[in-house]
Amino acid sequence: MSHIEIKLARPRVDEVFARYKHLIGKDFPGYRNYVYRTITYAMHFLDNEPEYEALIETICAYFAYHDIGLWTDHTLAYLEPSEAVALADNEKYDWGFDPQLFRNAIHWHQKITPYSGKSKEVIEACQKADWVDISKDHIRKGMSKAVIRKVEAAFSNLGFQNTLLRLTKDYEG
Repeated sequence: MSHIEIKLARPRVDEVFARYKHLIGKDFPGYRNYVYRTITYAMHFLDNEPEYEALIETICAYFAYHDIGLWTDHTLAYLEPSEAVALADNEKYDWGFDPQLFRNAIHWHQKITPYSGKSKEVIEACQKADWVDISKDHIRKGMSKAVIRKVEAAFSNLGFQNTLLRLTKDYEG
C-alpha cells in the first residue's frame, strides 16, 4: 500500500457540504479536510475502484453525514440524527442509494471488529479510513506512515480532533 490516489476536488462532497456549511461554521475547514482524508483512505482500501467512488463520496452518509448530527442536533448521541439527515437527503435529492447501507455506514463507522453484514467491503473501508484518521495514524490498518503523511499534506488536519474534544466538552455539560 505504498501509492495512494489523492483527488483535491470532489464536487459531490462539496455539493453536500454547501447545504450544511452554515451549521458547521468555524469547524468547516477542519471537518471538510477530515472528510476528504477519509474518502481518500476508503477509496484506497477499495483499490480506487470507480464503481465505489460515487457511493463513497455521496455516502457522505458515512463521510459528510456520519458526524453531521454533532452540528445539526448539538448532541454527542449523533448517530441517529446523522442517519436521519443522510436518509432525508438521499430521498430528497433522489440519489437512489440503499438506505440501509447509509444507516449501516453511519451506525458501524467506529466499530472496532470487522463488520459482517451486507456491503461489508464498503463499510469496512469506511471504518478503516475513520480509524486511520481519528487515531492520528496510531492505527494504520496496513497503510504506511509515508502514505498517510502524503494525504495529510494534501488535506491538513486543522485541529479536527481538537474540534471533536471541544464539542464533547460543550455538549457534555
